[in-house]
Amino acid sequence: MPYPEQRGNKWRVRWNTGKKHPETGRWIYDSQGGFDTRDAAVAYGLDRESDIRNDRYISRRDGAILMSEYCKTWQQTIDVGHLRQRNVEQYIRLYIEPRWGDMAVADIKPSAYRAWEMWLKDQPNIGDRYRGEILLVFSMMMDDAVDDGLRQASPVIKKKRRRGEYKKKPRERKRNMRIADVHQIACNALAYWGLDGYVYVWTFAMTGMRPAELYGLRPEYCHPNWPASDPRVDPEEEERYEEDMERYAGDDPMPAIRVEWQHQRLQGTGTPGLYVPKYESRRTLVIPQFLAGLLEMLLAAREGEWVFTSINDGPLINANFPYQYWRKFADGRDAVVEFERMRLGQKQTVDSRRPVPALPAVERWKGKRQYLMRHGHKEWLDEDGHSRIATESRMGHELAGVEGLYSNVTPAMERAIMESLQERWERFVVTLPEGWEPPPSPTPLPVDLAEWMKLQVKAAQAKSS
Repeated sequence: MPYPEQRGNKWRVRWNTGKKHPETGRWIYDSQGGFDTRDAAVAYGLDRESDIRNDRYISRRDGAILMSEYCKTWQQTIDVGHLRQRNVEQYIRLYIEPRWGDMAVADIKPSAYRAWEMWLKDQPNIGDRYRGEILLVFSMMMDDAVDDGLRQASPVIKKKRRRGEYKKKPRERKRNMRIADVHQIACNALAYWGLDGYVYVWTFAMTGMRPAELYGLRPEYCHPNWPASDPRVDPEEEERYEEDMERYAGDDPMPAIRVEWQHQRLQGTGTPGLYVPKYESRRTLVIPQFLAGLLEMLLAAREGEWVFTSINDGPLINANFPYQYWRKFADGRDAVVEFERMRLGQKQTVDSRRPVPALPAVERWKGKRQYLMRHGHKEWLDEDGHSRIATESRMGHELAGVEGLYSNVTPAMERAIMESLQERWERFVVTLPEGWEPPPSPTPLPVDLAEWMKLQVKAAQAKSS
């Protein structure tokens, strides 16, 4: 039974929460004041006791936890990959805590949430997908606050399925990936970056690896070293190690790359580190013979920790690759011989340390992100009619259901992929004009790339005749 008390010309009501203090063992009471009549105070207290009996009650003490404090606790409860963790921390730091940090968890109202949602929508620097991620994280926090007994219900009203006319969501427009365009991008990369750039682009197009996986590709996991050079660090993978040696280095070897790591930055510190690939998609990728030759030439010319290094011979993770590299390859650029700079308050014209010739734009790729080359690789596999299990496994995906459970990638499937990619290359090189020469590299090439290409053309012509 609630206990009404008169305070001046108003009434207050107290009720037993059904909980005892952990140290004193006494009952814990909550109270609410400001009622005009005794009956109103008693009715309010009866409602709270009903909530307690039906396990709906949120004490004022629990609900008074500030969002700034709850944000810190909540982040420690989620178990996600490091990239997702970093994104969640960013959403909370930039948008959730600044708006809700000074408010009690229990005091967030649906109307206030809807106003914030509209505010996010009006911000020019927040796209639809990014805004959706912010709201998703906030919704998860509110659902967990309900489970933690800090709220009765989430202020985020779950949207019901709309009825009526279907409206298709806009998707990024893509065009089919032509090998001639890949060739031009690779030539631009050669002229701007050197042999690393040329081989990087062809490896990207012919394997469909994720960019971070290319950044983290190490010589011990790359042809011609792998599989003999595999560190074999996992005792539980001994069966796979032996099978790899038989399948890729046996009597009829298939050159391949082993995707074991991606190179990303550690959350919080920004320090580069090696992580397992996205979705833990460790996998082996067979490669066509021409790419195997390029990788052999690249790795024979130097020793180092990475297969692909930056212009300054450092790890690619330290370069702003999408802007400093990819945009030059895809969008083109003017020749740079001289440039202006301000020094000691005076404008100077100085010679460029890396004079680079003009790079032609690749029209279909202007403004397009490099990740679409991974999409284009899957297009090629689909065009050549490879099985779904072989294609999806190569992309680092898993097939759901019975199809994925019963399927398996066989050596014959891998060899078919390797041969179809080689045939695609050979069909292209025979179309090159006679006497084609690669663009000049900003650094001396360890091999005669022009002579290598002539041999490729000659071999392709001999096959087609």
